[in-house]
Amino acid sequence: MATTLENEMEVDNEDYYSLLNVRREATLEELKSSYRRLCMLYHPDKHRDPELKRQAEHLFNSVHQAYEVLSDPQSRAIYDIFGKRGLEVEGWEVVERKRTPAEIREEYERLQREKDERRLQQRTNPKGTISVGIDATELFDHYDEDFEDAPGGGFPHIEINRMHISQSIEAPLTNTDTAVLSGSLSTHNGTGGGTINLCVRRVTSARGWGELEFGAGDIRGPLFGMKVFRNVTARCFVTGQCGLQFSSRGVRPNASTMMARHLDQKTMGYLQWRWGSQSAMTTSIVRDTKTGHFTLALQLGIPHSYLMMSYQYKFQDEDQTKLKGSIKTGFFGTVVEYGAERKISRHSVLAATVSIGVPQGVSLKIRLNRANQTYLFPIHLTDQILPSAVFYATVGPLAIYLAVQKLIIRPYVRAQKEQDLEKQKEDSASEIARRKQEAEAAVLLMQESVKRIIDAEESKMGLIILNAWYGKFVTDNTQKHERAKVIDVTVPLQCLVKDSKLILTEASKAGLPGFYDPCVGEDKSLKLLYQFRGAMHQVLSGDADPLNIPKQSHKIQQET
Repeated sequence: MATTLENEMEVDNEDYYSLLNVRREATLEELKSSYRRLCMLYHPDKHRDPELKRQAEHLFNSVHQAYEVLSDPQSRAIYDIFGKRGLEVEGWEVVERKRTPAEIREEYERLQREKDERRLQQRTNPKGTISVGIDATELFDHYDEDFEDAPGGGFPHIEINRMHISQSIEAPLTNTDTAVLSGSLSTHNGTGGGTINLCVRRVTSARGWGELEFGAGDIRGPLFGMKVFRNVTARCFVTGQCGLQFSSRGVRPNASTMMARHLDQKTMGYLQWRWGSQSAMTTSIVRDTKTGHFTLALQLGIPHSYLMMSYQYKFQDEDQTKLKGSIKTGFFGTVVEYGAERKISRHSVLAATVSIGVPQGVSLKIRLNRANQTYLFPIHLTDQILPSAVFYATVGPLAIYLAVQKLIIRPYVRAQKEQDLEKQKEDSASEIARRKQEAEAAVLLMQESVKRIIDAEESKMGLIILNAWYGKFVTDNTQKHERAKVIDVTVPLQCLVKDSKLILTEASKAGLPGFYDPCVGEDKSLKLLYQFRGAMHQVLSGDADPLNIPKQSHKIQQET
């Protein structure tokens, strides 16, 4: 039932708070004050013209309905959660009317959890990774003196020397049990093999879970493992894992455990111990903030011991751009990495990383995440640290990305947005036509009240709205194909002036009396030219931004 309500709410754009021009946290007194003001404006007995009287009755009933819902705590809680459609459902079964708002919200949250569980049972949540290793060392390490007479010797040879494909699916068994089936295939220089794993996980409580793993492959043989997770305190959790790997050389046991603790709100500390074929002790500190992600790790083990430090800077832009760099040094040598990551579409993220190390050489790693699928392309450029390889590994992907972004991605995203916008306009055309008719009727009903308000404000040199426009304004000269889509809202705003003040709440203005949405799905603004104490003022406000006028900062400076 909750799903049905949410689907219907998507086309219901009537906002009771906006209609009454009150905050979502408005008190009962604030609701009464706004309700009385609008009742005086729309009362049917004030109009003699039959058509105006009919429109006044409709608007008066809308205001009365909004006040009745918001003034009742139970109805208001239902409206805040489900919207107007939630109040219109016959045989309301979700909540009992006698319940308190807190109980209503608890019931809603319970229904949401049940809906999430049902949704989880209906999907397999597939995840996969495809990795293609490319050997491009002949681009920079030439052996022309040995192969100058060979056919095609003048062209460098680039080959795919390894591939790895893995896939997993989830199968919810009960509300607490989940089975995960995964498999992988790998090949390297013409030889390879595959594995298949079955994992069964059970959530034992809100503080922990456990899982059993069974696996088999043509290289390592059967595998049996067990893993547990437990929240020790609100700030600390522990994981433990053990397993047995069967092979022709015998049974190889392994075990690991990790303890993690919140050092502060944004910093985690980890301590991990691993025993088996590659025993090691690792400690790390991870700090994740809105603008950055920092990691410091130290590992002591066999065969590798290292110290690693990395930092990722997060830009606060629409594409979620990230720049990252790291350095890792140990008995194996030293590796320096730097790269970038960027969101290229709604569900896709592209990343490129340059790796420079001794004795590994120079490599370029390209990663594409598409929903739950990951595509990796590690490209080995050279076994030595050559300036030319570093230069092309850095500049090449950037130049290709900018070209693809400009020629392919941006036109595609723009066309997709335009297509979605046109569909949204078609779906809401009848609703917008109705709201437009109501807004025009409301403006006619406001005329007499507006005259009285203007006379009162002029007598004390108060607030007078000279011009007000609402919609999409085009100020960029490069967008010549665009045109402004605005409506005149001078009368509705003047009608809201009280005691030389105009206060608009933090909500979309499309729901205000006398307003409607002139450009569905597009960014809108409110532009006002008003007079206060004989001086001219001007302001441009965002659609959902609160507005409180008059203000000294809005005053237009007169040139002498």
